[in-house]
Amino acid sequence: MLVLLPPSEGKASSGRGAPLKPESLSLPGLAGARAAVLDELVELCVADEEKAREVLGLSEGLRGEVAKNAELRTAGARPAGEIYTGVLYDALGLATLDAAAQERARQSLLVFSGLWGAVRVDDRIPSYRCSMGVKLPGLGALGAHWRGAMASVLPEAAGDGLVLDLRSSAYASAWKPKGEVAARTASVRVLHAPTRKVVSHFNKATKGRIVRSLLMSGAEPAGREELVEALRDLKYVVEEGKAGVLDVLVDEIH
Repeated sequence: MLVLLPPSEGKASSGRGAPLKPESLSLPGLAGARAAVLDELVELCVADEEKAREVLGLSEGLRGEVAKNAELRTAGARPAGEIYTGVLYDALGLATLDAAAQERARQSLLVFSGLWGAVRVDDRIPSYRCSMGVKLPGLGALGAHWRGAMASVLPEAAGDGLVLDLRSSAYASAWKPKGEVAARTASVRVLHAPTRKVVSHFNKATKGRIVRSLLMSGAEPAGREELVEALRDLKYVVEEGKAGVLDVLVDEIH
């Protein structure tokens, strides 16, 4: 099973680890596309702070993120699973998984990124600010930039198993499963059970809990039907929707 996750807007600090080694990142087929984004992002943030802030959509209070990007090549790097924070990642709780579940996380989780394209949770990266919705002056919209490289790399990463797509729409734009991969891809909506309305904040928390539950259980669903069975065994209320969408119903909205 391959689980596709969005990154978090907020990120932990880079820390004092060794700096980024781009050649060490997973999915080496994305190396050229990564280098192009990294080069332009660093150059932009070094050369013109105000323009960089505008391009990245940062408020005055987030001005420091530009300086962070300017130092991406020399900043300390940490496992991506430690860099990404926020509601989904808090609920997922990678650091508190047992050893077997952590190994499954390393093998099955793929985090999408405007800067890196996609990384495994044990790939070492520095903290950064660059969402998939950014349009760099030279490269243009990052979603479109990544599509070419992703089209050849991601089907191979998906292998012949289930793809559980939990990305937000901005990150889903970088790669859309096609053909037989699409046929074994499932996505999740989180609905408030009494109203059947899509929830917002609890959506991320529930998705994080779902991934944690699957990792801890050792479940290895091969397709959508097996995924539904696995989630129901884990006490989630699931309804099968159209086009591979599974509706997970929750009673409370936190």
